[in-house]
Amino acid sequence: MKPLPPQTAATTLAIVKTLYREALAQGAVDHSPAHGIRTATIIVKPRRFLTWEELDQKCFGKYTTQIKFLALHGLRWSEAVALKEDDIRDGRVYINKSIHGETKSRAGVRTVPLVSTFKKFPATRRPLRRVLAPYGITIHSLRHTYAYLLKTQGVHVTTAQRLLGHSDPKVTLAIYTQVLDSEIDDTGELLRAFIGNK
Repeated sequence: MKPLPPQTAATTLAIVKTLYREALAQGAVDHSPAHGIRTATIIVKPRRFLTWEELDQKCFGKYTTQIKFLALHGLRWSEAVALKEDDIRDGRVYINKSIHGETKSRAGVRTVPLVSTFKKFPATRRPLRRVLAPYGITIHSLRHTYAYLLKTQGVHVTTAQRLLGHSDPKVTLAIYTQVLDSEIDDTGELLRAFIGNK
C-alpha cells in the first residue's frame, strides 16, 4: 500500500489522536493506540514563481497575452477561462464565476483593476502549462507573481486578500511572507545605512 503524503498523514494522525483523547476523557476506551506515533517531518518548500520583471522578459509565444493577464490580475485558471468580454468594463475585471459554475468561495466574487489586455483563454490548461514548464513554473505560480507584485508595490495584505479572492487572510499572509534573496540583501543595505546615520 502506498504511504500517505506527509501533510495528509499528519492531518489524519491529528484527527485520530483527537478522537482517542475525547474517547479517553469520556471513559469509552482505556488507552489510545495513537499515543506516541509520529509522522514524517513535513518539509515546506517555497513555491517557485517569477517576479513580474522576470516574467515580463520571457516570451510565451501566442499565449504571452494570457500569461501576462494572469500574472497582472491574480485570477485562478478556472476564473480566467470563464471570463467573457462583458466581464471587463469600466477599467475593472469582474470575477463572479468559474469554469465549474460558482467561484471557489464567496470571497472569489470580486473585482480587480484592469491593467493589461484581455484575450480569450484556450479551452484547456495544456497549452499554457507547456509554455510555462521550461521556466519551472505553473499556471498557479502566476497568482504568486501577482501577490508578490502587490507586496512590492506596498499594497496592504487585507487589500491583497480581497484582490486574490482568499477567504482566509492566513493564506494571503503565507504568500506575502515569501522573501527573495535580493530582499535580504536590500534589508542589509537599509540597516547598514540606518546605523551609519546614527
